Amino acid sequence: MHRKKILIVSNGFYPEISPRSFRATELAKEFARQGHQVKVISHERGDVREFSAGNGFSFQDMGPMSWPKPAVSGTGLKRLFSRVIVRLTTLLFEYPNIQLLFLVNRALAKESGFDLLISVAVPYPIHWGVAWFRSSKHPVATTWVADCGDPYMGQENDTFKAPFYFGWVEKWFCRKADYLSVPTKGSIGGYYPEFHYKIKVIPQGFRFEDYQMADFKPSEKVIFGYGGMFIPGKRDPKELIEFLLTVEEEHQFEFHIYTSTPQWVLPYIAGSKSIFVHSIVGRTELMHEFSKMDFVVNFTNIGTSQTPSKLIDYAILGKPILNVVTGQLRPADVLSFLDRDFSNSYAVTDREQYRIENVAQLFLNLIDETRER
Repeated sequence: MHRKKILIVSNGFYPEISPRSFRATELAKEFARQGHQVKVISHERGDVREFSAGNGFSFQDMGPMSWPKPAVSGTGLKRLFSRVIVRLTTLLFEYPNIQLLFLVNRALAKESGFDLLISVAVPYPIHWGVAWFRSSKHPVATTWVADCGDPYMGQENDTFKAPFYFGWVEKWFCRKADYLSVPTKGSIGGYYPEFHYKIKVIPQGFRFEDYQMADFKPSEKVIFGYGGMFIPGKRDPKELIEFLLTVEEEHQFEFHIYTSTPQWVLPYIAGSKSIFVHSIVGRTELMHEFSKMDFVVNFTNIGTSQTPSKLIDYAILGKPILNVVTGQLRPADVLSFLDRDFSNSYAVTDREQYRIENVAQLFLNLIDETRER
C-alpha cells in the first residue's frame, strides 16, 4: 500500500463531544493506523497534542475562536430584544463561526503536497476557508473532499432557513471542491442538483473494537436510554415523556436521558421517579452505559436529508431501537417495548458499512478517482 499524505481540517476534534468531532477524530486515527502520514488542523483543546502523538499523527492549532459570542441577557423586553439580536447575527452573518473562514485560510498558508484534504463541516465556514485559499497555484492537495454532516441551505431541522445570499456561497465552494461527502443517500437531496455528480455517500465510521460492552442482565425494571440533543417540534421528547408519565404506575421502568439540552425535558418530569436526565458523557462511556440497558430510543429528524448519527452507535450496540417520530407517537409500540416485545424495533441495516476501516477506504478511493478523471 502506497503511503498517502492526508490533511484533515475540522472545527470539531478530540476531546469535543459531537458527531463532527467523532468524524474527524476517527478518520485521523484510522488513517494513521493504516500507516499514512496524517496531519490535523483544529483548535487546541485539553490534551489534544498528546492524544494526536499517541495515535501517530501530527496536530496544528488553527487558533482560538476569539470573536465575542453574542449572549442573551436581561429580563422582559430587554431579554427578548437581545435574543432577537443574537439570532439575527447568527442567521444573517454566520457570526461568530464566520471567523473560521479566516482561521482556516491562514492555517493553510504553509500547507502543500498532500494527496488528500478532508474538510469537515459543520460549521460550513470550514469549507469556505478551504475554498478561499485553494487555487491552481496552491491546491494544498491533489483531492479535496468537503465532508458534510448536515446540509446548509437544504437543512430541514432548524427553525429558520439561511438567507438566500448564502446560496451563492454554497455554490461557490461546491464548484471548487473535488467531491462532497455525505453520510446517507437521503442527504443528497439537501444539496443543489448541479453538484449531485460530485456527491459521494460515505457513512460515519467507528472502530467497533474500541467499545467495551457490559454483560447484559435484565432486571425487574425495563431500562432504556437516549443520548443526544433535542429540537422543539422536530426532535421533540415531549410526547413520549408525557405518555410514559401516564403509565408510570403500571410499568416498572427507568428512562435515562443524556443530553446537552435538558431544558426540553426537565419541565415535564417534575416528580417522576422513572425518568432521569444526565449531562452528556464521553462516547465510549455512553456506549458502555447503553450496553447495560434493554433498548435505546431514537428521535427522528424532520425530512430525509439529516439522519441522526446515533443510529450508528445503536447499530454497533445491537440493541432494539424504539423509533419516535415527532407528532406521530405510537403508544402501542411504546407499551410493547415496556413489555420487552421488540418485534417493532427499528432496523439499521448493514452495520459493516460503519466500520472505520471501510469508511477510510472510501475516502482513499477518491484519490485514484481524481487522477483517473
